[in-house]
Amino acid sequence: MTLTIPAHARSENLRGIAAMLAATAVFVVNDTLLKIAAEALPTGEAIFLRGLLTTLFCASLLFSLGTPGSLPHAVSPKIIGRAIAEIGSTLFFLSALVRMPIGDAIAILQFTPLAITAGAALFLGDKVGWRRWLATCVGLLGVLIIVRPGETGFNPYSVLALLSILFGVARDLLTRGMASSVPSLLIAGTSSAAVTLASLGFIAFESWRWPSATTLLVILGSSTALVAGQYWLITGMRTGEIAVVAPFRYSVTLWAVLAGYLVWSETPDLASWVGIAIVTAAGLYTFLREQRLAKAAR
Repeated sequence: MTLTIPAHARSENLRGIAAMLAATAVFVVNDTLLKIAAEALPTGEAIFLRGLLTTLFCASLLFSLGTPGSLPHAVSPKIIGRAIAEIGSTLFFLSALVRMPIGDAIAILQFTPLAITAGAALFLGDKVGWRRWLATCVGLLGVLIIVRPGETGFNPYSVLALLSILFGVARDLLTRGMASSVPSLLIAGTSSAAVTLASLGFIAFESWRWPSATTLLVILGSSTALVAGQYWLITGMRTGEIAVVAPFRYSVTLWAVLAGYLVWSETPDLASWVGIAIVTAAGLYTFLREQRLAKAAR
């Protein structure tokens, strides 16, 4: 049986795709700069400083754009729930990022769009046929090839990257259900403030120290890229169809591999490349199938 989905305007899908492509580009910049900063500072301190700057950035933009009246929305259940999910997603992923190659860490994260497809079916009632479920399972196989549990090349911190996916799915599904009247900057700023406060818990395990001026500049660059990435990610997830927009996250993988090679001389091994190819192929298959279904519906 062929399943169809409601057709959205093509312009909405294109806007969502453009926002997602912009988000992936600046997220790689953000991750690269934070990884550099974490080489000079404890992980928790780097996350805290970046989060503090990001929150101040979002707050200043909200007030400068004349939208402080939207602040009461910050205590709505969905925004609070999204902020909690953001805490788990950010802390788990960044803890993995600073301890493993950036290409591998971000490649694992590319299972997120397929996981969102499954989550949308389970929790939002979206219709998902057996082909999309099969693509999701194939994508998971690709992730396992990258992680390689039980093998000598297994990095235990990759488990943290997998945990970040679960929280990331919850975050994006909650984002999808928010009213369009809630400013994207408010959503990003609330989540950033929550992550900043949560990162203070690292003080119990780390010895924080005063950062150098150079490190502060690196963190400032990271926070600026994070604000831009969060804004475009939220815009992408709220514009067009999830199944159409989400697969364009895969553009981040090659940028991450390039950044790892240029900055740290990291090169994925053959198994990692195979895993990356499988995850990407599964996501692109899902995208192409959704395009055909949308065309048939129109």
